[in-house]
Order: sequence, then C-alpha cells, then structure tokens
Amino acid sequence: MPLVGCDFSSAPTRRKPIVMACGRREGQAVVLDALEPVGSLDEYRAWLLRPVSWIGAFDFPFGLPRALVEALGWPTEWTACITHYASLERRSVRQQFAAFCASRPVGSKFAHRITDGPAGASPSMKWVNPPVALMMHAGVPPLLAAQVALPGLHVPVVSDRPGLRVALEAYPGLLAREILSRESYKADDPARQTVQRRQARARLVDALERGETRLGLCLAVDQAQRRMLIDDASGDSLDAALCLLQAGWAERHGPPRYGLPEQFDPLEGWIITA
Repeated sequence: MPLVGCDFSSAPTRRKPIVMACGRREGQAVVLDALEPVGSLDEYRAWLLRPVSWIGAFDFPFGLPRALVEALGWPTEWTACITHYASLERRSVRQQFAAFCASRPVGSKFAHRITDGPAGASPSMKWVNPPVALMMHAGVPPLLAAQVALPGLHVPVVSDRPGLRVALEAYPGLLAREILSRESYKADDPARQTVQRRQARARLVDALERGETRLGLCLAVDQAQRRMLIDDASGDSLDAALCLLQAGWAERHGPPRYGLPEQFDPLEGWIITA
C-alpha cells in the first residue's frame, strides 16, 4: 500500500510549500520514494483528488478540544463540528478562540485535547506559534471533500473515488523527541539555521535509518534523499519523512483502527503512535 507523510502549512507558497513524502513499507523498512512540494492550497486539494490509494499521516490537528467546542456552543458531533468550523473565516476563528482564552484563568488559557498530553503536542486551538488551529481549518475540509476516510472520526457514506485513501493525524515532533529529546533541529528563520541544528538533523536521520525508535521501523533513503533531509534547514522535508514513518506504523497495524487506541474522544481525535 502506498504511504504518505504530509508536512503541512496553512499558507503554502513555492518557497515554503506543503511537503508530501511518498513511499511504501517493505517489511521493517519504510522506503522513501519521493518528496513532492505542493505550493498552494488549491494544489493540495488537487493532490488529494488523485485516483490512487494511500495511507497518510498528516501533521495538523483533526479535532478541537471538547471543552472549547462545548463552551462555544458548536456541534459536538465531529463532522458537524468540522463543517461549522470550515464555514468560519480565519478572523472569526481567532476572535472566538481569543475570547475563550480571555475568560479563563492564568495558566489555563488554552483548552487541551486528551491526546495532547501523551503526544506532547500544542493545543489544537492555538492560532499562533504554531498556528495549528489554522492548519486544521485549511487541511481537514479538503480531506472530507476528497472523500478520504478518517478512522474513528469519519467514514464516507458513499465514495465515488477509486481506491482506498486513509488519513491519520500525525505529529513528527513526537518521533523526533525519541532521538533528540528537546534539542532543536529546524528553523524557518535563516538567522537560526545553525550548524548545531544541521548536526541534530544528521543524527536524527542516522537514528531513523537504524530504526532507533519504538515504532520498530527504519527509514530507507538513498544518498541524495539523505542529503536533502539534512540540508533542508526548515526541517519540512524531515518532518514529512517522520510522518511517513508514522504512516508505515499505521499501515502495519491495518484496518479498521490502524493502531489507534480502542477508545478515544470521537470529537477530539487522536495523534497516531501517541
């Protein structure tokens, strides 16, 4: 089964594209076949509509904290909630989320999903640093429009798209921290693209090639791909490859849950491998 790891941006450009890592699992190895840049949200939507099968791990939230949704009076059924969320302009999202935070005590401004704790992830309602709420706003609705299955959250009732497409929420930092702990390995700001961060990327790639994570899988790359993963100071290519490994772990577990826990909040969703 083809695999996809997606490093996402809510405002992609040619200089800062979405990166799709495409590959496949061969036994205990996840083979990276290609890194595909996607330079706009329109191209992202078109990419999802390709008539091919895949299991993909996407680096953006698939759900919002239940406490936030209930406080705002939004629908608490996942598809209805996402449909409502997608209907809002980004300015309205920021305003509503900021008002929610303003009403809460210091130290508990943001609501968290249950999965954020074990994954060590930012709250999915954050609209800055990183703007994962806006990534969700841009990334999830096209998955629904393309009739992609989201295990535990949404299964298309009728699909006229050929093949099997399965999308799971991923978080590359969860896997990177197994190797580097909290050491930084990437930066968008050129002033922060240091030799130390490049060395951290090289150690991370080495460890992934040796399979030194709890996933029990190794990353298989050729020399040109290896250089690309290390030389990309933004870390976007490497994050896409980390998501590809998480997709391989999910594919190995197989349907219907692809490694998701037996129970999790069907409004909030779950980060695969957490």
